[in-house]
Amino acid sequence: MDPIIYHPHPKAGRIKFFIPFPMKAVREAVKDKQDSFYHPVQKLWSIRNTAENLHWLKGLLGNDVKVCEKNTKPALPHRELSSSLLDTLAIYEEKLLLKAYSGHTIRTYVSEFRQFLMFHEGKDLKTLDKASIASYMAGLIQHYGISGTKQNQTINAIKCYYEHVLGLPREYYDLQRPKKAKRLPNVLSQEEVKRLISFPKNLKHKAMLHTVYGGGLRAGELIKLRVRDIRSDEGYIFIKGAKGKKDRRTILSQKLLILLRSYYKEYKPSYWLFEGQEGGQYAVKSLQMVFRRAAEGAQVDPWATLHTLRHSFATHCLEQGINMRQVQVMLGHESAKTTQIYTHVIGISSKTIKSPLDNL
Repeated sequence: MDPIIYHPHPKAGRIKFFIPFPMKAVREAVKDKQDSFYHPVQKLWSIRNTAENLHWLKGLLGNDVKVCEKNTKPALPHRELSSSLLDTLAIYEEKLLLKAYSGHTIRTYVSEFRQFLMFHEGKDLKTLDKASIASYMAGLIQHYGISGTKQNQTINAIKCYYEHVLGLPREYYDLQRPKKAKRLPNVLSQEEVKRLISFPKNLKHKAMLHTVYGGGLRAGELIKLRVRDIRSDEGYIFIKGAKGKKDRRTILSQKLLILLRSYYKEYKPSYWLFEGQEGGQYAVKSLQMVFRRAAEGAQVDPWATLHTLRHSFATHCLEQGINMRQVQVMLGHESAKTTQIYTHVIGISSKTIKSPLDNL
């Protein structure tokens, strides 16, 4: 059996490859590389997706290596809309603004609805029936291979137009939804979290990662924290206007409070708890870069993201016996079913549970 390199998408973060069992020396060389990682389920290795790494990998695996190109679907077409369709799109965007949708949701819906308008140019949208819209969705799936997430975004964008702009009844856009994949959240061990959030030497970076994990925050919630939201006397962090425009509270760790006090004395933020170099809110992209450098330096799961710290917070809370209702409130989940998914990733091993086989 020959070694295989699975050629990555240009925007992919990792290069995956297969090493046959007899190639022990090659496997040891990969193990010694700092950013290498083994995926036991897929039985594949991966390293960071850089031109230098790809060149190094091809040289290491030799002339017998096979490079597998992935089958990619064609990109969705793009062309300019007519003036009348641009007017329709402008009315649609205005309605979303008046409904106070988030900026991210507005950009997504406008993009998906623009595609819908392009495909139906010359047709009266008011006369399009459910079958026509279902046929449009089927075409996107069949010819362009759109993901389940994009299917839902497209349906929601169309649904929003017919409901809020045209005021038509709900059954008009009651379209078939893709089956939702039941994936378990990615979770780091407590030891991995400790290495990761302690890795940054910069005090601000260290404080941000500690706050994300310590309170189970989303990235957008962290950068919107104000100095006054750290309620040290009451022992909680106040999160204003979180997902769904809802306020909530989460726990304030005593260790985190000590770290934040040290951070405050050094940086003296005026309004936002974590400010950018030129003032104002810290950028989400910069926060993600802080996390990525820490994850690589601490050598934790390379597929972990900043949101993995939130998943890890929830899982570790349940492992420590904290009531699920309290975890639900701290995370800001509307339904307890959303929080229950973390019960499926609580550490199940011979170290925590005794198999009945051991009693035979």
